[in-house]
Amino acid sequence: MEISSKSMEDAIRFIFFSFLLIPANTQLESNQKGYISAVISTKGLDFAKDLLIEKAVSSIIPLQLSDIEKSAKIPVVGKVRMGLSDIVIYSVDFPFSSVATGDSGIVLVASGATANLNMKWKYSYKTWIVTISDQGTATVEVLGMVVWLKAAVLNEEGTLKLFLLDYECHVKDISINVDGGASWLYQGIIDAFRGKIMSEVEDAIIKKIKEGMIKLDSLFQSLPKQLQVNSVVALNVTFMDDPLLTNSSVELEINGLFNGADEISVSNYYSKRARNFLSCNGLAKMVEISLHEKVFQSAASVYFHADHMHWTLNKIPESLTNTAGWRYIIPQLYEQYPNDDMKLHVTVTSPPVIRIADHDVDASIYADLTFEVLDSSEVVSIACISLVISTSCSAEIHRNNLTGSIKLTNFTSSLAWSNIGNLNMHLLQAAMSTVLENFFMPDLNLHLRNGFPLPLPHGFTLQNAEIVQLDSKVMVRSDLSYTEDMISRLGINLLATA
Repeated sequence: MEISSKSMEDAIRFIFFSFLLIPANTQLESNQKGYISAVISTKGLDFAKDLLIEKAVSSIIPLQLSDIEKSAKIPVVGKVRMGLSDIVIYSVDFPFSSVATGDSGIVLVASGATANLNMKWKYSYKTWIVTISDQGTATVEVLGMVVWLKAAVLNEEGTLKLFLLDYECHVKDISINVDGGASWLYQGIIDAFRGKIMSEVEDAIIKKIKEGMIKLDSLFQSLPKQLQVNSVVALNVTFMDDPLLTNSSVELEINGLFNGADEISVSNYYSKRARNFLSCNGLAKMVEISLHEKVFQSAASVYFHADHMHWTLNKIPESLTNTAGWRYIIPQLYEQYPNDDMKLHVTVTSPPVIRIADHDVDASIYADLTFEVLDSSEVVSIACISLVISTSCSAEIHRNNLTGSIKLTNFTSSLAWSNIGNLNMHLLQAAMSTVLENFFMPDLNLHLRNGFPLPLPHGFTLQNAEIVQLDSKVMVRSDLSYTEDMISRLGINLLATA
């Protein structure tokens, strides 16, 4: 049976994302840095290890072994030809397991294992007169099995290359129960096949480990280097630098900046940052995903340069969509265009500036608010107000997406130009406050509420996530849950291969 079920791929994929990211020399440095970091704590490693064992066992059961034939000399009976067929491992249990890091890789050990087998037996031997034969069934209990492997993953041009460094499967003993047969048969099978059955079990487990590693390496090679968020923007998920390893956690980095629709990275807008190791000491959650403020700045830059930061305010009361509603604030507007319909058009004039401080996220938005009048089916631009809008932002988690909302904290306004003479900016200030807070901010939040996907392995979802803003980063600390149909049910394909 092939070790290629969907659940097994998902489980193994997370395991090796989590803790088999150990280069030959973890002290090597690179000039390339990532802006999204993921730290997997001891709790996360234990979760990954347990899930790997559970899915590995369920994927290889039932496991068919090769038939065995052998001739043996039985006292009194003479030379007997015996054979075992339809040898199937139908259950395996690993009560003890551990994971340990090392300089050149990581060691996963599953010990104290038991396994149960069914099989058929047959024998034949010749006497002076006739050939005597018989057949039946038997069960085998494997005792004290230990499976361990050592592996490493190297970063090769932004993708992962898996290396199985060492492996072993050792069976301590077996117990055989033969149904039927002559009185000498039990001891005959024990003597003839005990060692062969043990070696067949060991070889079959090792073969499945190798097959699984080959398939996993192929999956690693096919991992996408970017996640398409929508038709405008994609997240660069290229692996960067070498993973960092301690005795309690593993950290890895991806590029983490957003690309435009033309797939040209906006990373050149930003200087490289020094790599800061994120300590998981005392972290009560399985993972911590850290997003540098430049991740959000890159998204803003992509949307700005793609000309997606301008819109007409539609959901405003009718009193503000007719010049009559502005007659006491902008009298000359009503005098020149009495009872004409209006539109308010917002254009962001430069990429928003996003700053993440301790426990706070601020954004400054530079925009123009243009008054337009519909005069005899002709759109006439009347005046333009330049705005500097200060906002506070809050980050939230919705499923596996990082979303958020924005609130107005302050703004300044000035007259950029006017075709109807000078405007009373003091009167306009109060009107602008109403427009921004009640109509512009809700429009922004409609765009922000979808957010963007966090780079998580296929089939996993955040659980009981917490968000912390600290030292220019938004950090998501979370446990994980695994559901085999989670991605297909939610329509999300994060880091999943085709």
